[in-house]
Formats: sequence, structure tokens, C-alpha cells
Amino acid sequence: MTTESEVSFRELALPDAVLESLTRLGYERPSPIQAACIPALLDGRDIIGQAQTGTGKTAAFALPLLSRVDVNNLNPQLLVLAPTRELAIQVAEAFKSYASGIKGFHVLPIYGGQSYDIQLRQLKRGVHVVVGTPGRVMDHINRKTLKLDQLQALVLDEADEMLRMGFIDDVEWILERTPEQRQIALFSATMPAVIKKVAQKYLRNPEHIQIKSRTKTAATIEQKFVTVKGHQKLDAMTRLLEVADFDAALVFVRTKTATVQLMEKLEARGYACEALNGDIPQKSRERTIDRLKKGKIDIVIATDVAARGLDVDRIELVINYDIPYDAESYVHRIGRTGRAGRAGRAILFVTPKERHLLRSIERMTQQKIEPLMLPSNQEINEQRVGKFKRKVLDVLENKDLGSCLPVVSELVEETDADPLEIAAALMKMLQGDEPLRVSDSAPAAHSAPAREERFEERRPREPRREKPLELQPRPLKDYPDVVMQRYRLGVGYADGVKPGNIVGAIANEAELDSCYIGNIDIHDDFTLVDLPDGMPKEVMQILSRARVAGRPLAIRPVRPDDRPETLSAADSRPPRSVSRGPAREERGFKGKPKGKKLKHKGKAKKGKRPAVALRKQQSKAGKNVGA
Repeated sequence: MTTESEVSFRELALPDAVLESLTRLGYERPSPIQAACIPALLDGRDIIGQAQTGTGKTAAFALPLLSRVDVNNLNPQLLVLAPTRELAIQVAEAFKSYASGIKGFHVLPIYGGQSYDIQLRQLKRGVHVVVGTPGRVMDHINRKTLKLDQLQALVLDEADEMLRMGFIDDVEWILERTPEQRQIALFSATMPAVIKKVAQKYLRNPEHIQIKSRTKTAATIEQKFVTVKGHQKLDAMTRLLEVADFDAALVFVRTKTATVQLMEKLEARGYACEALNGDIPQKSRERTIDRLKKGKIDIVIATDVAARGLDVDRIELVINYDIPYDAESYVHRIGRTGRAGRAGRAILFVTPKERHLLRSIERMTQQKIEPLMLPSNQEINEQRVGKFKRKVLDVLENKDLGSCLPVVSELVEETDADPLEIAAALMKMLQGDEPLRVSDSAPAAHSAPAREERFEERRPREPRREKPLELQPRPLKDYPDVVMQRYRLGVGYADGVKPGNIVGAIANEAELDSCYIGNIDIHDDFTLVDLPDGMPKEVMQILSRARVAGRPLAIRPVRPDDRPETLSAADSRPPRSVSRGPAREERGFKGKPKGKKLKHKGKAKKGKRPAVALRKQQSKAGKNVGA
């Protein structure tokens, strides 16, 4: 949400091939983070870039480092570490776009969940830039399939997120295996103590570039929310689309699966729409955006990651079909409309269990979001009839009816029918089985009144201290208003599971910000984890199919009647309790010196990545082990 700078990209001394790509992509002037980082990285200096997601930091490091790549050298010259596979794919796609004018350039994303064979073949052919998640990068280094001896630069993207997901030791392990004379760019929205320590240890006299975040929404955007139950969302949206006067709309959902499902349902209702998610190839993405710009489609259903960088003037309406878990995402979402001083509208769907998220967004943006009543049957009927009348009048005024009038006259003479009845019959033929008016008996989903008492937040339940296992969730320390639910996972110590594995799997598969993954208790053959209450069914289905350490998560909510013996009859060892949260490092989180391995019952298999033990820290809340 930053404004453009006064300088141009050409003034930043970028090569012509890169400038041509930027022109094709429609980039005009660099954002503040780009204007500050590009000259420093072109000079070969190490930098610390502190900026929020959505400020354009991918281009801030990709453009200058891409400019120094030698295409004749097919060894990896640039390595970018990203916390999630979605971000790794997004960054790799950005490099490909920026290098579209550079012949022979190759970039490869490597991440868990993708076949090793695909990655091995491309690494063998030769790549210039590798973008990957820490775990898979470590695996390739151990396999000696990724060689870093000719690496020129390393980028740590969203370092604080890698810390929250338990990857910081993996990152240090990789850093120690890079050449001594290499350039490092570290980007992080926040600068916790652990990230500062990593920067002091591995960066050489870094230049600290900080861009202040402004979690504000544009004054030109009209914001409303609708209280609606989950199964009523589709009906609520079709009602809004029927009466809303808009050129194009962008609809946000949480999962990739939901983009396709919602697109199919809207298409069945006659809307021209397409899905946009992380699994869609770049060419298909570009074709979708081009069709949206040209008016060939009117609605795009997208995930947060897929919609980044989307700037289409036609978008006048943004619908948050699934409410985001954080205010920053909400600001980025609705920022796709109301650009350059133009008017825009944003509508937020809120289920009864998600009221706390609405309150959190209002608190962070310091702006009250007003309630919206869904259109009644009468309003929908008036809109439909009005549209039909306008179409008929348009034909009467602008079309030649000379060839049609004789046919109607013949019908009147032959059948002695009333001309009004003939017109009604033609109207029936045009409408088909879909009635022009909604029946008064048809159910209508209405938004609940915005009475203050309807938004009383539920208090997290107190844990039952008499039980050996804590079956009730703990509230997040930094987000006390987030209502949590405790879940059981079918993996534990016996499967070689670590907290980082669990956090990474849930964050990647459910596209859930890791700061909303709460307390984790790992036992021999199961794990208890706190997640936000009211997780959608489709998210639970995705998580149930996810695998950790080769085994399915088998996630299910902890039931009120669960007892330790029902959760696991074989478990006898006390859990290792891992406190999760955005400010975990501020509660005394420190890493143990390198080289010491965790003790397991069996011997570590050859080629597996090393396990680094963490020192137990005594805090006021009890003993915690950093993930």
C-alpha cells in the first residue's frame, strides 16, 4: 500500500532487457522499497529490507540480482529461501516475468510435495536461480544435487515467517554452506531478536532499509459487511450480484479448491467468471487477466497469493467470500479496487463464528465497517424486471424490426390471439425455465441487524487442570480475541515429527498464517494443536489428506468426552509443549549451539537432514521448547 517514488526504473541503471520486461508488464515507477533496495543490491551490498507484504519487495531484490546473472553459467548463482511453497512459486514466476527478455534464462522453484524427479531433471540441465523452501533445499544439498559453490547472492524472503514456522535453524544450516564471498538480502516485516542475531552473524555491514507500513484502507472504498451462515454464502452472493451495479468483481476465498468450486457454481447461474489460484500456470493466469481487462469475463475468484500484483481498472467490487485471518490481508484484498482516486466497493461475508475477526480488522484499520442488508425478493424482482424492460426498449429504439412485424401480424390473423399474449409467449421463450420474478415464498438470506449484543465475543474456556492432558485450547497470547479449538493429529514422536513439520504442513496446506497456529503438544503417537475455531469444512478436508513424515495428519477436533486413554492408550510419556505465537522470540526463545542432535530411539538414516536441539527456557508460563 505504498505510493510510487519520484525516480524511474531507467534511472536505477537496470539493463535494457529487464527494462523492456517491466514495460511489457506495465510497471512505470518503482515503489519506495524498490527505489531504496535496487541501487544497494546493484552495488553488491548486503541489505536488511523491512517492509510488509504487498509493498513490492519481490521486485526489489529480483530486478537488481537478475541483472547480474551470467546466462552462460548454468550453475545456481542466486538462491531465494521462502517460508511456503506458494510464495516460492510466486517468486519464481516473478523472476520468469522479469527475465522474459533474457534468452536462455532458467529459474526453478523447489519445495516439498512436488516430485523429486522433476526437480532433479531441471537441476541437471542447469538453472540460474533457485527459489525454494528451507526443508527441500536442505534435502537437495544433502543429496549433492544442489551445489552452491558458485552462488553469488542469497535472499531470505519473509524471514520472520520462517522463524514462526520453525525453519530458522534450517536457514542457518543453509547459510553455513554458502560461499564466504556472497551477497545477502534479508527481508522481514518485523525484526525479532532471533532475526537480528542471524543478520549480525551472516551479513556484512548491511544497509537497513525500512518502509513503514500503513494498515489503512483508501477513503474512496465503500466498505460493508454481511452476517451470513456458511451454507447461505452462495445465495447471499448471487443476490448481491443481481442488484449490484459494477463493471467487474474480484471474489476472495481461502483455498485453491474453493476458487474452482465457486467458479463452477457461479457459471451454472449464468455468470462469466474464472478462477485464479497458485496451481494455475502463468500463461493461463495472464490469459485470465487479459480477458478480465477486455470485458470477456466479469468475475474472478482468487486466493490471496494468486491475486498479488493484480491491477485491473475495471474492478469496482471486491467480495470477501471468506474473511481473511488478518487485517493486512484484508487491506491488500480491497486495495484491488478504488485505485487512483476512483470509487470502489468492498463487501465482507462474516459467519457468526467469525465475528472476532471482523472486530480485529476494524481495530487494526481504525475504521468501522457498516452492516449491509441483503436484497429482498421484491428488490431482486424490481431489478430483474427493470433489466428486461431496458433490453426490450433498446431493441425497439436501435434495431430494425421490419422483418419481424409481418410474422407477428400473421400470428394475430391466423390465431386471433391477443398481441399482448404473443409478446408474453416470446418473453417466456426468452426466459426459459428461469422465472423473471422470484416467488414471494422463496427463502431470502438476510443480514442480521448490527446490534452490539450480537457481537459479544466468546471467551476461551479455561483448561481443566485436573486432567493430565490439556484438552481445552489456550488463547493466542498476541491475539487474545481469536477463539481457538483443539485438534488431535494422528502423528507423534514415533513418526519422527517435529513442531516445524506440523506448522509447515498446516500453514502450507490450509493457507493459514502460522501466527494463528497455537499451542502444540507432541506425544508418542499423536499430537494436540490449537487452531482457529470455525475452520471451513473444505479446509478440514484438505488437512485430513495432508501428510507429515509420510503419514496422514488424520486431523479431528478434540471432543468434550475425550480422555487421555481415548486419545492414545499407548502414550505414557509427557508431552513437549511448544508455545506458538507471533512474539514467541520475545518470551526468551533462543537456539541451542549447533552440532547437538536430538536423541531418538532409532539411528538417524543416512542422508536425512540433521536435527538441531533447542535449549529449554524457563518462563513465567512454564517450560517451553522453541520450535
